[in-house]
Amino acid sequence: MLLLGGCLSMPGPFSNPGREASALARNAPPARLDIPTPTESLMPEAAARQWAQATAAALLGQTIPAMAQPTRRGDWWLNMHAELRDGLVVPVYRVMTPANQVRATQEGAPVPAAQWASGQAPVLNATAQDAAPRIASVLTGIQADDMEKDPHSLKHRAARVYFSGVTGAPGDGNTSLAQAFAASFRDGTDTIQNSADNADFTVTCTVRITDGPHGTTGHPQQHIEIVWRVQDKAGKEAGAATQLHDIAAHSLDGYWGDVAVAAAQEAAGGVHQIIGRYSGRDNAPLPPATVPATPAAATPAKG
Repeated sequence: MLLLGGCLSMPGPFSNPGREASALARNAPPARLDIPTPTESLMPEAAARQWAQATAAALLGQTIPAMAQPTRRGDWWLNMHAELRDGLVVPVYRVMTPANQVRATQEGAPVPAAQWASGQAPVLNATAQDAAPRIASVLTGIQADDMEKDPHSLKHRAARVYFSGVTGAPGDGNTSLAQAFAASFRDGTDTIQNSADNADFTVTCTVRITDGPHGTTGHPQQHIEIVWRVQDKAGKEAGAATQLHDIAAHSLDGYWGDVAVAAAQEAAGGVHQIIGRYSGRDNAPLPPATVPATPAAATPAKG
């Protein structure tokens, strides 16, 4: 049996904290997160503006669609302010709904008051880099909470998956690999359907074989690459599972047999993992907000 080593690549917006954050298939909170210049920053206005810009840039690095701009009607936004505590300044971040209600509060690492008051770029950039994964984690929890409340979300039902088949394989690989994947994928977590209509995700598989090293006399090799791509209903890539291996040259030109089964079983697990991470169904909901009041310094929404 040929054993294929697998690796997963799972990019996307809003799922897990940090760079694994990814968009929910149904319940994405902000399509854009506005970050207005904070008015209670304990620093000059120019530095406060730079703090907002640095925070937006750091959140973009976490794949959060943040923009340093005044709040706009219908947008979620980030209310930032700074508090002085025993000679230290503590940055405070409140995730605000479009109705100007506090949805969650997160604090950043304290900064010596003198450093903070200087408003120097290195201090503000470090503060933003510290805050970004904390805010991303909060957004993840908010999305998970929304999914928990939605009976139609993927927290409460299996994902509908359209599998378009396998292309590029030699021998009977296109057929045997596709059949083995469909059989391995049916575990109740997600379901395969025969049409792309109303599918939550689409899975495609491509096989590519190239000449490899010559090896010892009479034992040439080939390199096989099997890529299983997962797209959401909008056609955006949710991730890819890639299997790589060196094989005896032309050993798969005919019957794949157990090779197809082994590869498909591994791929099915990888695709389930991609869907789970991208959809956010495994994320823990955020506890209810502990600060229900709207901040007095809230920036008015612009029409």
